[in-house]
Amino acid sequence: MTGERPALARGSGQHVLVVGGPEVTELLSTTLELAGYRTSVAGSGTEALTRAARHRYDLVLLDTTLPDVPDLGRRRLPPGMPRPPVLFLTADDSLDSLLPELGLGERDYVTKPFRVAEVLARMQVLLRGPGPVRHHEGGPRYGDLVLDDARCQARRGTLTLDLTPAEYRLLRHLLVNAHRVLSKDQISRYVWGGHRGDNAIEQLVSRLRRKVDRDAPALIHTRRGFGYWLGRAEAEA
Repeated sequence: MTGERPALARGSGQHVLVVGGPEVTELLSTTLELAGYRTSVAGSGTEALTRAARHRYDLVLLDTTLPDVPDLGRRRLPPGMPRPPVLFLTADDSLDSLLPELGLGERDYVTKPFRVAEVLARMQVLLRGPGPVRHHEGGPRYGDLVLDDARCQARRGTLTLDLTPAEYRLLRHLLVNAHRVLSKDQISRYVWGGHRGDNAIEQLVSRLRRKVDRDAPALIHTRRGFGYWLGRAEAEA
């Protein structure tokens, strides 16, 4: 007997602005309408900013491969412009490199080619509001795990963690993507800028896990066959 496929995440009438080329906007707007969302479309980043300044959207889906998207960061946004959460459709797997100048709201990304089920799932997370990752003056934090980007230091509770540069980069990547499983390939490209063998990645994760989870409940977990994620296991359940 075959198991049933899990139901796709559904909306409840939220208004979503889909920004992309004709193929992307047609696919996603049709899918989202069927899934219970209201949609509007824009064919360029400039048009998207104009629409966002005039209308209130609950979420923006933005294809970063549009030609004018890299120039958006140099534009001054209208005062008081709403900051809806944004889900990027991108070939880049580094969230911090996606238009930080825009000062947008909550952000997440799905790499292309994307699966519609993943887009819907990530949208639902963004629409629920800010997750467990918070930002303080120095950098991001998750519970009692705090990063200080100015000093490239990490602290778990009252304990300062003695991390190598590679360990710090990995921890930060896991933290800002809390509860998102990162593949070994994603980790390798973010930490070292290129491919590294599975053994090197596994050793790096193992060393980091011993330091971060030594005297406190585990935050770094393995999703066998998929990769690694950071967060409280009870929250994931």
